Amino acid sequence: MDALVSIIVPVYNAEKYLNRCVDSILSQDYPHFELLLMNDGSTDSSGGICDAYAQKDARVRVVHKENTGVSDTRNRALDLARGEYIQFLDSDDWIVPEATRLLVRSMERYQCDMVIADFYRVSGERLAQKGDIEEDKVMTRQEFAACMIENPADFYYGVLWNKLFRREIIEAHNIRMDVSLSWCEDFLFNLEYIRHANSFYALQVPVYYYLKRKGSLATQGVSISNTVRMKTNIFEYYNEFYKDVYDHEDYANIKRQVYSFFWSAAKDGAVLPGSKKLGEERRQILREDVEGDSPIMSLYRFRQLLEYQLGFIAKKNNLSMDETLILCTLYQCGIFKSIRRLSEVTEIGLPRLYLCLQTLERKKLIDTTPDKDAEKKERTKIALGPESERICEDFKLQQEEWDEICLTGFEQKERRFCEGVQKRVYENVIRFMVKENPQEG
Repeated sequence: MDALVSIIVPVYNAEKYLNRCVDSILSQDYPHFELLLMNDGSTDSSGGICDAYAQKDARVRVVHKENTGVSDTRNRALDLARGEYIQFLDSDDWIVPEATRLLVRSMERYQCDMVIADFYRVSGERLAQKGDIEEDKVMTRQEFAACMIENPADFYYGVLWNKLFRREIIEAHNIRMDVSLSWCEDFLFNLEYIRHANSFYALQVPVYYYLKRKGSLATQGVSISNTVRMKTNIFEYYNEFYKDVYDHEDYANIKRQVYSFFWSAAKDGAVLPGSKKLGEERRQILREDVEGDSPIMSLYRFRQLLEYQLGFIAKKNNLSMDETLILCTLYQCGIFKSIRRLSEVTEIGLPRLYLCLQTLERKKLIDTTPDKDAEKKERTKIALGPESERICEDFKLQQEEWDEICLTGFEQKERRFCEGVQKRVYENVIRFMVKENPQEG
């Protein structure tokens, strides 16, 4: 049985956005979760919306409570949570359909204590991808803290909603939100968790849509004196955190960077003109678009599934879809002795293929060498390069997920039977193709 995830959503007067948020959670392709909708004394229709979802889906649990603020509301949800992992959302935001699966997969694949992911900053109809860590490895506490100190007030580190936590660590150390704060309380929760966690992984795929509409401290009626007091207390904790993580000599070297947090304001970055339009970041496919029993539709469905999976690898490794498809083809098929043959298999036109090969070779992700033994001098061997090992790990995982998607619900006996039938189908097709085209044999 897959691990249970407790997804916590505080709700306060969110009727305008709540359906979008909850629908995105209930549409997750990772089904093993409980959704805690914590109605914090809403005076609009939010409570009724929550109850309606609970009646339709047994995974939804609703708590109606007096208005005590978001920190206390999250704390009460943590007291009720039963999952192995904890995931947070704000009620005016939403997540991609594969968000929970990608977070859990990373947590379990790398056996780490926290996964932190990229996110989308939404402004009107435009959005920009936000992230900070580019290291594709499991980091120690000190390595993660070293990344964090470079951008101490960035939303990427400060918020709860782009992270997956282990509930065991939260409960073992009684980590909770500080209800006396109304600024950076999320960050303090994260710092306390990081102090007790040992390993961290950065998922370089955006899984969360952050819609910034909340007011500043000044618009929330918080006095200047209280703001100064809060910032001072938070800085003191932040300072002690780095003293705890680093030894005395190392701390002295980074002390100036630590103090930069004191005058830094939490930021998530602007969405500049020319950023991606909301909706363009995902391919929209309706059920009727992929239905049909013909061979043509079967090929189309499998191609769509492949592109869907490769899209995440492309984003994670800063590659184009064409470049990712080329690397995946080399990973699965081995060395190609002809650029034209690679073009036929990938269905990438020769002009585009040549440009991609130049880019990949410059990045040392492929090697291209003339085939001296070939009859035609223009034949070129194309193979994976020395820097492709990390991406090949992603392709290995992608293949495992492909099998899991296609064979979901199959028992072991059924899987073996299906694999045998599939192998015979392939052999029949190959036999026919070679018979019809003997010169290609």
